This record gives sequence, structure tokens and C-alpha cells, in this order.
Amino acid sequence: MAATRTANAHWKGSLMEGAGTVDLASSGLGTFDVTWPARTEQEPNGKTSPEELIAAAHSTCFSMSLSHALAQAGTPPTTVDTTADVTFQPGKGITGVKLTVKAAVEGLSAEQFEEAAQDAKKNCPVSQALTGTTITLEATLVD
Repeated sequence: MAATRTANAHWKGSLMEGAGTVDLASSGLGTFDVTWPARTEQEPNGKTSPEELIAAAHSTCFSMSLSHALAQAGTPPTTVDTTADVTFQPGKGITGVKLTVKAAVEGLSAEQFEEAAQDAKKNCPVSQALTGTTITLEATLVD
């Protein structure tokens, strides 16, 4: 069964001086402020950006994909913690995504975990949607 999720964006003014909001309409979890400086400067000052929203989607999707693959292989994880760092360069766009995952999985070698993590990176639906950018992965098996 297919599912559709919806977010609504509203923008006022020019790119550099304007501001907007993004509303997570499907879940109703909230409306978040968006500005150009939040996208391009080191400190977002309480506002979000398309890249942060992509990072949230990618870290979650990857964690779900890895968890599912490990469980299907008979080694379900105890925990999976993933960080996605999405880099945006003005004038170039999104230039890369770095996934960093740490997981506790009993009965799995570091090599087996690395293989499962690389497979999840390749097959996670968000990774597949982002094939136009470089995605790197650092995978660590923890106790």
C-alpha cells in the first residue's frame, strides 16, 4: 500500500531578506521557521532548512533500513543511532551527505556490520532519492 506524506511551505519576500515556514501537515507535529541564513550560516538561530529536513529524513530512513536488514538476517539490533550531515554550498547546492551510524548488534562481526550498513545506505529509499549527490558512511559496531 502506498502512503503519501505532505509538508507545506510558505515564503514571504526575496530569498535573502525573506522568511518562511514549513508545516508538517501529515503528522501535524508542527510548523517550523525557515530562512536563507538558517540554510547558509553556521548558526541556524532556531530556524530550520531544507537540508536539515533532508538530514532528518535520511538518518531515520537509513536506521529503519539497517534495522530491518539486520533483523531479516537473524541479528536484530539492540540500538541503531544515525547522524546525517547534509552539506549545502550556495551556488552549488547539496554537495554531500555523511551518514554516521553506531549500533549494538549481538552475534555480528565488525565486517558483517559494515556490509549490512553499506547495503542499507545503498537501498534506503532516501539514499536512492539522493543519488545525485555523494553519500559517505562511517559505521561503528558498539557494545
